[in-house]
Amino acid sequence: MEKLPKRREPSGRGSPEVWLDAAYDLLIESGVDAIRIVPLAEKLQLARTSFYWFFEDRSALLAALLDRWRSVNTASLIQRTELYAESITEAIFNLFDCWLDSKLFDSKFEFSIRSWALQSPDVAAEMRSADNARIDALTKMFLRFGFDPLAADVRARTIYLTQIGYISMKSEEDLQTRMTRIPSYVEIFTGQTALPRELDRFFARHGYNPTEKPSSSAPRRPRKT
Repeated sequence: MEKLPKRREPSGRGSPEVWLDAAYDLLIESGVDAIRIVPLAEKLQLARTSFYWFFEDRSALLAALLDRWRSVNTASLIQRTELYAESITEAIFNLFDCWLDSKLFDSKFEFSIRSWALQSPDVAAEMRSADNARIDALTKMFLRFGFDPLAADVRARTIYLTQIGYISMKSEEDLQTRMTRIPSYVEIFTGQTALPRELDRFFARHGYNPTEKPSSSAPRRPRKT
């Protein structure tokens, strides 16, 4: 049987990613109710009909947004808890990469999805599932390092709920403030003091030098958690 030629995306229609990126921007800026096909088309300067080349309807676009959120936030967080670490403190630093790198965990996206969940039972169910999966991954991380099940569960919840509190309150800290507090957070969360070499590696991969004072002429911009 002769194979049919692969369907090509016509020029001038954008791409699934282009439409999804625009929907993401509207979600962050104005909430889920702002995500409508006509405003998206106007924002992208594309014909409204071109949307349907990639998505069946608005619901399909919103479903794609949820898929992106799962892959960016939930999948990345779980993956960080499973990375090799010599100690629980090093494992915590692996996790903390999420709070400093939006490619690993997008806090603005998380806030917007949680806001959406307040008005959608289906999204609320997705959020509960994500919360449970993340806390379970954190608990398993502590179990790997010999913590008893109750301590592992409580420490996992303490870490997770603290960070969700940062996100929900839209709390902001500059990089120096955040980095200065992190060793104490690690000690509170694990009951152990991080080794200097673990701190050095963590600081280095985030471009932070604890001996370097911020320039008064060029203040650091606040960093959202």
